[in-house]
Order: sequence, then C-alpha cells, then structure tokens
Amino acid sequence: MLKSALLIVSLFAMPSVVVPRMPSAADPISASMVPASIVLSAPSPVQLEYTLRVDLADLSGIFVQLRVRNAPASIQLAAHAHPEYDDKYWRYLSDMRATGANGADISVVAHDSVLWRVNNVAGDVTIRYRVRFPKDESPRGAWKPFLAPTGGLVGGPHSFLYVIGQETAPVTVTLDLPKSWHVGTGLSGKSTSRAFNAPNVHTLMESPMLVGIMSEWSFRVKNIPHRVFYWRLPNAIAFDTVRFVAGLEKVATGAINLFGSAPYADFTFLMQDGAYDGGLEHPNSVTLGAQSADLAKDPNTNLYDSAHEFFHTWNLMAIKPVEYREMDYRVQPPVASLWFSEGLTMFYADLLLRRASLSTYDSTRVAHLEQLISRYLSMPGNARYSAEAVSRVEYNAPAGALGDYTASPHLQGEVIGSMIDLRVRSATNGKRTIDDVMRGMFARFGKVKFTNADVERTTQDVCGCSVRNIFDKYVRHGNAMDFNSYLAPFGLRTNVTWAPATGNDGRLRADLSIWAFDVANEKLLRLRVSNPAGIWAKAGLHTNDQLQSVNGKPVATWQAFRQILTQLKIGDSLNIVVIKAGKPFTVHVVVAGFSQPQVRLTAIPGATASQKQLQAAWVRGQ
Repeated sequence: MLKSALLIVSLFAMPSVVVPRMPSAADPISASMVPASIVLSAPSPVQLEYTLRVDLADLSGIFVQLRVRNAPASIQLAAHAHPEYDDKYWRYLSDMRATGANGADISVVAHDSVLWRVNNVAGDVTIRYRVRFPKDESPRGAWKPFLAPTGGLVGGPHSFLYVIGQETAPVTVTLDLPKSWHVGTGLSGKSTSRAFNAPNVHTLMESPMLVGIMSEWSFRVKNIPHRVFYWRLPNAIAFDTVRFVAGLEKVATGAINLFGSAPYADFTFLMQDGAYDGGLEHPNSVTLGAQSADLAKDPNTNLYDSAHEFFHTWNLMAIKPVEYREMDYRVQPPVASLWFSEGLTMFYADLLLRRASLSTYDSTRVAHLEQLISRYLSMPGNARYSAEAVSRVEYNAPAGALGDYTASPHLQGEVIGSMIDLRVRSATNGKRTIDDVMRGMFARFGKVKFTNADVERTTQDVCGCSVRNIFDKYVRHGNAMDFNSYLAPFGLRTNVTWAPATGNDGRLRADLSIWAFDVANEKLLRLRVSNPAGIWAKAGLHTNDQLQSVNGKPVATWQAFRQILTQLKIGDSLNIVVIKAGKPFTVHVVVAGFSQPQVRLTAIPGATASQKQLQAAWVRGQ
C-alpha cells in the first residue's frame, strides 16, 4: 500500500506545510506558560457536512453521507491512517457513489486502496458509502467501532473519509440514531444532541462517538468540565459508580495539578463494558475498556490504564513528536521518541495513582522500581538496542525488525525516565524533579513538535546539569543500564540474582520465547523468536523462518501454534520443520525452563543524612 500511496502523492501534490519556529534552550520554563490552541489557516470556503446513520435492523455497519459544499472541480477522498492504530477500515467500505447538486450521478474512481477521485464539477457534491464493522475477538479493543442493539462506538477514521486539501474546512456531523440513544463525544454539545460541529477534519477524526443507552456522570477540576460515559452489556454486573467516577476525578486532578493547566476546555471519558482494559487517547477524550465484572470486584481496577491514557492528553497529544502527522492517508513514519511519549506516560500512570493514595500494582516505589528493572533485564533487547531504535519499530514496522530480540519503548522509556528523575533530583538536591521536566516540555512544546534533543535540552535547563551520558548511552545508542550510578546519591544500589523461573504453583515455567505470525499473501506462518539465548534460538530457529509443520502436522494459524505452546511441559520434545532460504530444515527442540532476574534495592552502608533525605522524598513521590 505504501508504494502505491506514494505514487499517488506524486500525481496529486499535497498542500505545503509551514513549520513554526522550534523553541530554543533559551526559552524560559514556567508552569504558567499554557499552550494556546493551534492556530489554523484562514477558513476554507468549502464546508463539509457528514451524516452517520445507524439502522437497528442492520447492525453490521453504518451508513455515511458526506456533502461537500462549494467543492472545487474534481476532489479526492482519502482514508486517514491513524499514527498508532491504522486498522485499515477502508477494507470494509462499499457501495460508494456520488451525486451532484442536481442529483445526477458522478463517477468515483478508486486510485488506490485509500484514495478515490470524484470527477465532479465545481459546486456541491454528495458522497455516500457504507462501512461494515468486522467482528473482533471478544473482548474487543476499546478503540475499535462496534454496534449492538443498545449502543456502540462510531466515528473517527474508522467511519469518515476526508477531502484532500480541505483538512481545515469547518465540519458538521449529524447522527441518525435510535431515539433512546445518547451520544458521548469530545465534540461540544449535549449527550441528547444529534448534530455536532468541528473546526476542522483533524478534530473530527480525533473525536470518536460512544452512542447508545448509557450512564453519564460529570465533575469539574479547576472549573474545567469532565464527563464520564459508560455503556453496559445487557448482562452487566452492578458496581460502585461513585467510587468509579471518584477515581477518575482524582486522576484528572493529579494530572492538572502537575502541569498547572489543561490543554483542553472540556474532557470526555468514553468507557465501555465488553472491551478489554486499555484504550486510545485523543486531544480531549479517551476510549477505554472497563468490564463491569471487574469493576464489581474493584471500581478502581482499571485506573492504571485510565491514568495512562489520560496522561497522554499532555504527553503525546499536546507534547507531540516531530514525526507525528495531523491528517494523512499514508502510513505514519517511524517515531524516534516514543520511549518518551509512552515510557514517561507509564511512569506517571503509576505515580499519579500513588499521589492520590489509590491502589497500585506494587506496594511501594521501591518495589515498583525493582519490578521495573527486573522486567528490563529479562528482555536482552533493551540493552542491545537504543531507545530511538526500539521506538522506530514499535508501529508500522515488519514483525521481527529487531531479529531474535524484543524490546519495548514503554519499558525502556519508563526506566530511562526513572533514571532522569533520579539525576535531576540529585543534581538539584531535591529541589527539582522530573515533574519540572514535564512542565518544561509542555511550556515549550505544547504548540510545536519536539525531538529527543529537545527533551535533553529541557532536562538540562531544569537541573542545570548534564544528562548527555543518559541520552548518548541509552537513547541514541544501546547499552546495559548502569542503575547504580543513578541510585548511589540516594544511598541505594541494586542486588541482582538470577534464578529458575517458576509459576504461582512453584513449578518451573517452560521457555515459550517464540510465537508465530501471518504475512499477507503467504501460505505459511513465520516465526518470531524473542530471545537469542532461549531454547528455540539455540535449537536453530530464528525470526522470519517459515513454519511448515510441528511433529509432522501442518500449523495453519498463529492461534493453533499458540495452543501448541500453551500445552508444552518441561521435557517435551518437538520436531519442527521450517523453510529457510527456500529449503526445508528439521529442528529438534527439547522444552526446558529459563532463568529470570530477581532485583532488590538495598541500602549502601554508611549512607549519609543527605542521601537518606533524597531517598525519602523520592519514595514518597514528592
């Protein structure tokens, strides 16, 4: 798709983009510096009027109409590619047709899987099409659209095409829904509304709509309105909604207090029963899975994911990497700073909950850092590859881009962020923390996009110290993290031991550091090895080997291969036939266990009072 899309770009040039001046290290850092809204170019004479219809008699998809007022002659339609989750819903689009102002049919020509040309004359033109929603695994991803008799999730790039060259045109969207349904969306308007406005197409694409029969609550933080919508399954289990909403309010309060302001005028939480935990952030809304069965046990059970996605409102939506595009039908290019956008968001998802005295996965910050370092060490790719390299292959990269290694920008970023925090605290004798770095990034880059060099300069300006060692060794290059050099000023050091991995039942765990994946237009699965020191790599299997059979039986799907893995016990043996360079090879594997690191932070003998004071403040999360 990329090659043909790039060809279309050369045929139909995109409008030029003016890049604003990037802030310099000399720009002051102040929590009072609140980024203003991005100023768009002069309003387009073109107006875009969308209508989205849901028919209870046919819940397999939606019907969309786009009326382009004052359209120029010959317009192009495109399917927006989300930077992170490009679900390619153009695959499910059908029945496209166009008519002119007089009702006469106009030809629509598909130039590419994501591009169409409408050969209209100047004036009004109406385009109609249908989008069929595929059935996802249950539970489904919270950001993916669905329809049920009592509601669903619609809107965004899954539903709407856009007109190339008219991205700044004002937008209206009208929803044709069952009478009893309400609407939750980041677009301004009451939940009973059927018509909403957006200043431009990007805002429309970043405003999914939870529709249906659902609960609605609200609260204010610093007089900023926040709304919470919750859609229930028919068999939903009752839970404590007061505690549920109160937890979200505490998270919102903590984030706004941290930055001193919010990058939105109002915010909307779109919560769904039946979707798994996790979600997708938007400039002033978030889609989240929150299963009622889990909430009945603990109304705050999904707060970590909620805090993570909500913090992205600042750290990704407002503080945006330089590679991130606004509107584009092409696949998002590699992003070198996802370690910061994702990793620091992981860091604050945990810290916001601690500061609000809400439950966390780990009892203390010490325990949390111990588990963090343990997970970091258990993935050798984290030390082999730089944070930039790992960030670049997180989205839209071929599976196995790191060979027989795996690494995570989320994990790398949280570890690096933790070390930056320790460095800032020690350099300023506890007067500054990574909180000041985040406020500085928001002040400097809330209106323009940032690079890794900007993170480094901002950190150095905050602490008045050099952090070049961190960025050279771990961000720009791959090296094993020297944790003790950052922990020493706090009177701490790591004690790492390796032991056989065991399950909750005390039994040894089998090494399952391999899985399989599909490749388009290939009949055979390909293997993905995640640890070159594991039993699979040592036996001779490597990433991108084509899987022909296991113990003489063909394996057609990755689900079938996963089922084989989950049934393995230590001592089992397998004969695996793979295709390497076009030739079959038989590999014999004997299942064995593996070792995992156990990390403890221990006190340095003779720690000074100053070190203990720094440590105590860090432990409290202050």
